[in-house]
Amino acid sequence: MKVAIFGRFYNKTTSASVITLFNYLVKKDADAYIETEFYNLIKSKSSIIKDFESFKTFDTLDPSFDLLVSVGGDGTILRAITFVKDIDIPIIGVNTGRLGFLATIQVDDIERAIQNIIDGKYKISERSLLSVETSPENSDIKSLNFALNEIAVSRKNTTSMITVETHLDGEYLTSYWSDGLIVSTPTGSTGYSLSCGGPVITPSTNSFVLTPIAPHNLSARPLIIPDSTEIQLKVDGREEQHLVSLDSRIATLNNGTTIKIKKADFKIKMIDLLDESFLDTLRKKLLWGEDKRN
Repeated sequence: MKVAIFGRFYNKTTSASVITLFNYLVKKDADAYIETEFYNLIKSKSSIIKDFESFKTFDTLDPSFDLLVSVGGDGTILRAITFVKDIDIPIIGVNTGRLGFLATIQVDDIERAIQNIIDGKYKISERSLLSVETSPENSDIKSLNFALNEIAVSRKNTTSMITVETHLDGEYLTSYWSDGLIVSTPTGSTGYSLSCGGPVITPSTNSFVLTPIAPHNLSARPLIIPDSTEIQLKVDGREEQHLVSLDSRIATLNNGTTIKIKKADFKIKMIDLLDESFLDTLRKKLLWGEDKRN
């Protein structure tokens, strides 16, 4: 089994996960590769990397990999998809932070999870993505023009709201007067969109969600649309520029730029163990939220 390992941080929280994961991969004679920057980070923070000299490093991935293991939280998985792109490598996330909807494997469950994957005891959840193009083109967006969670437009260096003129399949919908607008996938419905009052949508639903960010008009509500819809946005405001974010990646656009958003022509494959489900994670997440408040 050829395994890619990716992470963004290395501290006390992640060290136990990394050691357990590395030891088990060695035990199973896996052909393991660590993303170069993560490798260098571990090397600078710890001496454990010397115990895993059989591991190689990678800067890019190809279809020969069987699996990518993301060590971190949901944000780390969002960054991991920029390596996977459209080459169909399944992803599983080891959670080193709070309970996530994407990174669901806990530290004490790593060995069981990897063994179940080796034994084929898992299912694949295919997740839709959003793609974006702008007119005029923006080089920062064009190089990685997709997002798993959401694409959002928002105000930049001002407290003034912006106006987001919105068309769906060429038909005018409305102009949101707000701090911005989120276009979310079902996967992203439990993230930024949810915090702004959007609905939770199960991952297999063929829908996107438009969620305004702090709208001035109280009548502005989240809107669920078919994922076949092409969305066109144009921003105006007191500032000359605004922000557009693709998951955690941010670019600056001039006001008046045409932003076209639609369903990407590929999907990301997430590994779900057979004793896991989205609804189970959702229940745990809600219970965790109650626990934190009490």
